[in-house]
Amino acid sequence: MSKDKVTKRAAPVKERKFRGVTLPTASHKAIRKVKRAGHEPAIHGTKLWRSSFLIIDYLHKNPPELCSKVLDAGCGWGITGIWCAKKLRSEVVSLDADPAVFPYLDAVATLNGVTTSPCVKRFEQLMKKELAEFDLLVAADVCFWDELVKPVSKLIDRALNAGVSQIIIADPERPTFHEMAEKTIARHGGELVHWRTSGKAKATGALLVINNQ
Repeated sequence: MSKDKVTKRAAPVKERKFRGVTLPTASHKAIRKVKRAGHEPAIHGTKLWRSSFLIIDYLHKNPPELCSKVLDAGCGWGITGIWCAKKLRSEVVSLDADPAVFPYLDAVATLNGVTTSPCVKRFEQLMKKELAEFDLLVAADVCFWDELVKPVSKLIDRALNAGVSQIIIADPERPTFHEMAEKTIARHGGELVHWRTSGKAKATGALLVINNQ
Protein backbone atom coordinates (compact mmCIF):
# COMPACT_ATOMS: atom_id res chain seq x y z
CA MET A 1 0.00 0.00 0.00
CA SER A 2 1.32 3.40 -0.89
CA LYS A 3 2.24 5.62 2.00
CA ASP A 4 1.62 8.75 -0.01
CA LYS A 5 -0.89 11.03 1.60
CA VAL A 6 -4.17 11.44 -0.21
CA THR A 7 -5.17 15.07 -0.61
CA LYS A 8 -8.88 15.56 -0.16
CA ARG A 9 -10.56 18.24 -2.17
CA ALA A 10 -12.79 20.60 -0.27
CA ALA A 11 -16.46 20.19 -1.09
CA PRO A 12 -17.81 23.06 -3.22
CA VAL A 13 -19.66 25.75 -1.33
CA LYS A 14 -23.33 25.45 -2.23
CA GLU A 15 -24.72 28.45 -0.39
CA ARG A 16 -23.80 31.36 1.85
CA LYS A 17 -25.75 33.54 4.25
CA PHE A 18 -25.60 37.31 4.17
CA ARG A 19 -27.71 39.84 6.05
CA GLY A 20 -30.44 37.27 6.58
CA VAL A 21 -30.73 35.87 3.05
CA THR A 22 -29.47 32.67 1.47
CA LEU A 23 -27.10 33.07 -1.48
CA PRO A 24 -26.91 29.88 -3.57
CA THR A 25 -23.93 29.13 -5.79
CA ALA A 26 -24.02 27.40 -9.16
CA SER A 27 -23.49 24.04 -7.42
CA HIS A 28 -26.66 24.33 -5.31
CA LYS A 29 -29.19 21.64 -6.18
CA ALA A 30 -31.93 24.22 -6.82
CA ILE A 31 -29.75 26.04 -9.35
CA ARG A 32 -28.57 22.82 -10.99
CA LYS A 33 -32.20 21.81 -11.42
CA VAL A 34 -32.96 25.02 -13.29
CA LYS A 35 -29.91 24.53 -15.50
CA ARG A 36 -30.93 20.95 -16.31
CA ALA A 37 -34.30 22.30 -17.44
CA GLY A 38 -32.45 24.15 -20.19
CA HIS A 39 -32.73 27.77 -19.04
CA GLU A 40 -29.73 29.70 -20.39
CA PRO A 41 -29.59 33.44 -19.62
CA ALA A 42 -28.24 35.48 -22.51
CA ILE A 43 -27.42 38.84 -20.87
CA HIS A 44 -25.01 37.88 -18.08
CA GLY A 45 -27.71 36.52 -15.75
CA THR A 46 -25.56 33.52 -14.93
CA LYS A 47 -24.85 34.05 -11.23
CA LEU A 48 -25.39 36.31 -8.24
CA TRP A 49 -23.42 39.47 -8.99
CA ARG A 50 -21.52 40.86 -6.02
CA SER A 51 -22.63 44.47 -6.43
CA SER A 52 -26.00 43.30 -5.09
CA PHE A 53 -24.27 42.67 -1.76
CA LEU A 54 -23.24 46.33 -1.63
CA ILE A 55 -26.87 47.48 -1.91
CA ILE A 56 -28.08 44.93 0.64
CA ASP A 57 -25.41 45.98 3.13
CA TYR A 58 -26.10 49.68 2.55
CA LEU A 59 -29.85 49.24 3.08
CA HIS A 60 -29.22 47.11 6.17
CA LYS A 61 -27.20 49.94 7.69
CA ASN A 62 -29.35 52.74 6.27
CA PRO A 63 -32.96 51.50 6.30
CA PRO A 64 -35.08 53.54 3.87
CA GLU A 65 -38.04 55.51 5.19
CA LEU A 66 -40.16 54.57 2.18
CA CYS A 67 -39.88 51.04 0.80
CA SER A 68 -43.38 49.60 0.53
CA LYS A 69 -42.90 49.04 -3.22
CA VAL A 70 -39.46 48.38 -4.71
CA LEU A 71 -38.24 48.02 -8.29
CA ASP A 72 -35.20 45.78 -8.75
CA ALA A 73 -34.08 46.90 -12.22
CA GLY A 74 -31.87 44.56 -14.23
CA CYS A 75 -32.51 42.04 -11.47
CA GLY A 76 -30.70 38.93 -12.76
CA TRP A 77 -31.17 36.30 -10.05
CA GLY A 78 -32.89 38.98 -8.00
CA ILE A 79 -31.16 38.78 -4.63
CA THR A 80 -31.43 42.53 -3.94
CA GLY A 81 -35.20 42.53 -4.40
CA ILE A 82 -35.48 39.23 -2.53
CA TRP A 83 -33.68 40.82 0.43
CA CYS A 84 -36.07 43.79 0.30
CA ALA A 85 -39.05 41.44 0.25
CA LYS A 86 -37.72 39.40 3.16
CA LYS A 87 -36.17 42.02 5.45
CA LEU A 88 -38.06 45.22 4.56
CA ARG A 89 -41.38 43.46 3.83
CA SER A 90 -41.50 45.29 0.52
CA GLU A 91 -43.66 44.47 -2.46
CA VAL A 92 -41.02 43.90 -5.13
CA VAL A 93 -41.12 43.98 -8.92
CA SER A 94 -38.10 42.20 -10.42
CA LEU A 95 -37.38 43.55 -13.89
CA ASP A 96 -35.00 42.14 -16.49
CA ALA A 97 -34.77 42.16 -20.29
CA ASP A 98 -33.89 38.45 -20.32
CA PRO A 99 -36.80 36.12 -19.49
CA ALA A 100 -34.39 33.24 -18.92
CA VAL A 101 -33.23 34.71 -15.59
CA PHE A 102 -36.59 34.30 -13.90
CA PRO A 103 -36.45 30.53 -13.23
CA TYR A 104 -33.19 31.23 -11.36
CA LEU A 105 -34.78 34.13 -9.51
CA ASP A 106 -37.73 31.93 -8.54
CA ALA A 107 -35.35 29.29 -7.19
CA VAL A 108 -33.48 31.87 -5.09
CA ALA A 109 -36.74 33.41 -3.86
CA THR A 110 -38.09 29.99 -2.86
CA LEU A 111 -34.92 29.30 -0.86
CA ASN A 112 -35.60 32.55 1.00
CA GLY A 113 -39.33 32.00 1.50
CA VAL A 114 -40.52 35.03 -0.47
CA THR A 115 -41.90 35.92 -3.89
CA THR A 116 -41.45 38.88 -6.21
CA SER A 117 -43.38 39.93 -9.31
CA PRO A 118 -41.48 39.32 -12.58
CA CYS A 119 -41.44 41.89 -15.39
CA VAL A 120 -39.70 41.35 -18.73
CA LYS A 121 -38.77 44.78 -20.09
CA ARG A 122 -35.81 46.85 -21.17
CA PHE A 123 -35.07 50.05 -19.27
CA GLU A 124 -36.22 52.12 -22.26
CA GLN A 125 -39.68 50.53 -22.01
CA LEU A 126 -40.32 51.67 -18.43
CA MET A 127 -42.55 54.70 -18.56
CA LYS A 128 -42.94 57.48 -16.00
CA LYS A 129 -46.45 56.30 -15.09
CA GLU A 130 -45.13 52.84 -14.16
CA LEU A 131 -42.18 54.23 -12.22
CA ALA A 132 -44.49 56.46 -10.16
CA GLU A 133 -45.69 53.34 -8.31
CA PHE A 134 -42.32 52.77 -6.62
CA ASP A 135 -40.72 54.19 -3.48
CA LEU A 136 -37.28 52.70 -4.08
CA LEU A 137 -35.38 51.73 -7.23
CA VAL A 138 -32.32 49.51 -6.88
CA ALA A 139 -30.02 48.18 -9.58
CA ALA A 140 -26.71 46.32 -9.46
CA ASP A 141 -24.21 45.80 -12.28
CA VAL A 142 -26.40 47.41 -14.94
CA CYS A 143 -23.89 49.77 -16.55
CA PHE A 144 -21.29 47.34 -17.87
CA TRP A 145 -21.33 48.42 -21.55
CA ASP A 146 -20.86 51.84 -23.13
CA GLU A 147 -24.28 51.56 -24.77
CA LEU A 148 -25.93 51.17 -21.35
CA VAL A 149 -24.84 54.57 -20.04
CA LYS A 150 -27.65 56.44 -21.77
CA PRO A 151 -30.50 53.98 -20.97
CA VAL A 152 -29.53 53.86 -17.29
CA SER A 153 -29.21 57.65 -17.13
CA LYS A 154 -32.59 58.13 -18.80
CA LEU A 155 -34.19 55.58 -16.46
CA ILE A 156 -32.94 57.58 -13.48
CA ASP A 157 -34.27 60.81 -15.05
CA ARG A 158 -37.74 59.31 -15.51
CA ALA A 159 -37.77 57.73 -12.05
CA LEU A 160 -36.91 61.00 -10.33
CA ASN A 161 -39.48 62.89 -12.41
CA ALA A 162 -42.03 60.25 -11.43
CA GLY A 163 -41.36 60.86 -7.74
CA VAL A 164 -39.40 57.72 -6.78
CA SER A 165 -38.10 58.54 -3.29
CA GLN A 166 -34.70 56.88 -3.46
CA ILE A 167 -32.48 55.37 -6.15
CA ILE A 168 -29.45 53.18 -5.41
CA ILE A 169 -27.23 51.89 -8.24
CA ALA A 170 -24.22 49.68 -7.40
CA ASP A 171 -21.18 48.72 -9.46
CA PRO A 172 -17.60 47.47 -8.95
CA GLU A 173 -16.54 50.87 -10.34
CA ARG A 174 -16.37 50.30 -14.08
CA PRO A 175 -15.56 53.44 -16.12
CA THR A 176 -19.02 53.27 -17.70
CA PHE A 177 -20.65 53.38 -14.27
CA HIS A 178 -18.59 56.41 -13.26
CA GLU A 179 -19.49 58.18 -16.51
CA MET A 180 -23.18 57.59 -15.82
CA ALA A 181 -22.88 58.57 -12.14
CA GLU A 182 -21.03 61.81 -12.83
CA LYS A 183 -23.61 62.92 -15.41
CA THR A 184 -26.47 61.99 -13.08
CA ILE A 185 -25.03 63.81 -10.07
CA ALA A 186 -24.46 66.90 -12.23
CA ARG A 187 -28.14 66.90 -13.21
CA HIS A 188 -29.86 65.72 -10.05
CA GLY A 189 -27.43 65.77 -7.14
CA GLY A 190 -26.86 62.65 -5.10
CA GLU A 191 -23.62 61.12 -3.93
CA LEU A 192 -21.14 58.44 -4.88
CA VAL A 193 -20.44 56.23 -1.88
CA HIS A 194 -17.55 53.77 -1.85
CA TRP A 195 -18.62 50.60 -0.06
CA ARG A 196 -17.10 47.31 1.02
CA THR A 197 -18.57 44.16 2.52
CA SER A 198 -16.70 41.43 4.34
CA GLY A 199 -17.27 37.90 5.58
CA LYS A 200 -18.75 35.26 3.30
CA ALA A 201 -20.09 37.80 0.80
CA LYS A 202 -17.12 40.02 0.08
CA ALA A 203 -17.63 42.84 -2.38
CA THR A 204 -16.05 46.19 -3.15
CA GLY A 205 -17.42 48.98 -5.28
CA ALA A 206 -19.44 52.16 -5.31
CA LEU A 207 -23.05 53.16 -4.83
CA LEU A 208 -24.80 56.00 -6.59
CA VAL A 209 -27.33 57.14 -3.99
CA ILE A 210 -29.99 59.72 -4.85
CA ASN A 211 -32.60 60.85 -2.33
CA ASN A 212 -35.64 62.49 -3.90
CA GLN A 213 -37.68 63.56 -0.90
